[in-house]
Amino acid sequence: MEVAYLTLFSIAFLAATILPFSSEVVLAGLSATSGEKIPLLVVASFGNVLGSSFNWVLGKYTRNLETKKWFPFSINQLQKASFWFTKYGKWSLLFAWLPIIGDPLTFIAGVVRLRFVPFLIFVTIGKVSRYILIIIGVDWIVDSTE
Repeated sequence: MEVAYLTLFSIAFLAATILPFSSEVVLAGLSATSGEKIPLLVVASFGNVLGSSFNWVLGKYTRNLETKKWFPFSINQLQKASFWFTKYGKWSLLFAWLPIIGDPLTFIAGVVRLRFVPFLIFVTIGKVSRYILIIIGVDWIVDSTE
């Protein structure tokens, strides 16, 4: 089972970056075949929040590179994203688990220099809630098919 936890952690971490991984599918599969839900929740959540924290660090410390030609975002894109993030604020981080917009949200939170503790609280609430719902949903499906 240790390999399963390491795999879940790794995929959850990578899924929180811009890489196209789906931690939900792995968590659902492991949840359906394991009786131990809490360790799965903790491992997936820790990996996913750590991956989002990595995005925050990238956003915070790469801001001074935005004028480089090779930087993947234009100054205009960063300003527009910063405007929207500032408008909707840290509450938007409750949706950091959403596909497509979640990873950039965590990056922009670092770009606008949102303090880490509020970032961590809101991202954790959103991501843990999503994983809890997945585990409950899988349990309901498994129970209804028995």
